[in-house]
Amino acid sequence: MFERRKKEKMSGSERVRAARKRSQSGRYIADINIKGLVLLIAVFIILLAIILFCLQNAVKIVSTFSETGTETVTDIGSEKLKKQISIDEVDITGMKIAEAKGAIERFYPWKMKLHIDESDSLELSNILDKKLDKLLNEIYSDIDSANTHYDISFDENDIEEMVNEAKKKWDIPPKNGSISGFNKDTKSFTYADESDGFLIDENRLKEDLKSFVDRKNFQADITVIRNEVKPTISVDMAKEKYKVIGTFTTKTTDNKDRNTNISLAGEALDGLIIKPGEEFSFNNTTGNRTEERGYRPAGAYVNGVLVEEPGGGVCQVSSTLYNAVIFAGLTTTERHAHSYEPTYVTPGEDAMVSYDGYAGPDMKFVNTSDTAIAIRAVLTGQTLTCSIIGIPILEDGVSIEMRSKKIADLDPPMPEYIEDKHLKEGKEVVISEAKKGSKWATTYIVKKNGAVVKEEPFHNSTYKGKPAKIKINSGSGETVKSDKENVKTEESTETNSGGSSVTESSSQKDAESSNKKNTDTAIESTVEKLPTEEESKPEKSIRSKESTEGTVEKLTTEAATYEETVPKLEN
Repeated sequence: MFERRKKEKMSGSERVRAARKRSQSGRYIADINIKGLVLLIAVFIILLAIILFCLQNAVKIVSTFSETGTETVTDIGSEKLKKQISIDEVDITGMKIAEAKGAIERFYPWKMKLHIDESDSLELSNILDKKLDKLLNEIYSDIDSANTHYDISFDENDIEEMVNEAKKKWDIPPKNGSISGFNKDTKSFTYADESDGFLIDENRLKEDLKSFVDRKNFQADITVIRNEVKPTISVDMAKEKYKVIGTFTTKTTDNKDRNTNISLAGEALDGLIIKPGEEFSFNNTTGNRTEERGYRPAGAYVNGVLVEEPGGGVCQVSSTLYNAVIFAGLTTTERHAHSYEPTYVTPGEDAMVSYDGYAGPDMKFVNTSDTAIAIRAVLTGQTLTCSIIGIPILEDGVSIEMRSKKIADLDPPMPEYIEDKHLKEGKEVVISEAKKGSKWATTYIVKKNGAVVKEEPFHNSTYKGKPAKIKINSGSGETVKSDKENVKTEESTETNSGGSSVTESSSQKDAESSNKKNTDTAIESTVEKLPTEEESKPEKSIRSKESTEGTVEKLTTEAATYEETVPKLEN
């Protein structure tokens, strides 16, 4: 209002001057905006030019490096040798690498040949060709450092390579009489007859080859001597030599489902033949333990939690077999400890297995003997016996033992509380006491006629503890959790005989609240003993290092009587 009145009082000339002033001010502002925009565009153009320039130079540098590399590779193959160099009696000066190789091969044509007779011959692979490639590449890749003269020579590895080529064609190893099959109806083994073999005279062939290549005679035709070789063990001898070389026995529980699983796993192993050098896998042999295959749900630990699992109890078979394998003198390649201390074998001497049809902890060993071996696995009543049948691997008087010792106690997990409204408010009743975990060290012992000749660490095993279970009436009407909300997952780690480390993880599962159906206020604080593979308490575990009496024919399906026993372990 004030401004409008002021304008009304202005004269005409004053109004003209004011209008001119406003016009000049507007042009000044417009000039400033245009200059700023032009400056911004100029800066953008300069930056864009710099970026394009840098990219162009980078492309040139990369192209230069690529061209240089290509020229280097090309130079080795295309550049003529300007330095005076000879290989044996061939002067390769002025030649390209391909020309040099061709000149040497014309001077030394390769036609090495072996023969047993006129109708059975072998042309040896051209080893000279590979040696020339290596030598010429060394010369042409660094001509300045190259010598002026080189000799072609063959070492022991070259001779061995040619001999192995001959062995592959003509060697037929003799076959010893050996165990070959098992009749499950008659519970008896079958044997394969021995057969003669034919082996080339390696030493003579090596001498002949060396003589010719040293003289640079690469067109020699060498006669190979092949001798008949008799087997060292006839089938009759095999029948006498084969016996139980390692055996172990454990006691099972009276749980029918668990014993069914043990019996099925044992039947899968019983009579299995393992050839020399072959690796045995417990999981691959038994297959997936499913209800469709007859396995029954029984107590087993899955990730450290006790559940009813088809196949529960088969770990007793793998653990029993594991001990028999060790006592036989064979080499184990995979073994895992259980989550919790086993009761049917000494802790540290168990072998936990688990399988989902694809993978899982396994028990494996290799037949390191020169002849085939067999497995016997028999469950009679509540007695499980696993044995290795073979020709003794260990020398007479030599035996293998394991000695396991607890080296540490581990604190048990926090208690598990179960709400029970039948108790007086604030009262607690211990259902089961806490059990400490443990660490065990196992020693591998070799004895000769009863005296220790070798003693070395074998592996370590760690077992988790179990929490106490306590009934309580907290008055809240809700299940009371342990003081520690999340019990940290523990790991059970043990080192197998191959030196590798195996880790088994398990988690603690919160106990569910349970209420009694009756109204009886008398609370029993007894613990029901579950017949599981971990908590079943057998009467005893029986160990036998090696059977030195009796042949395979004397083996029956009944468990044998053994003298040495392992003391019963407390659960």
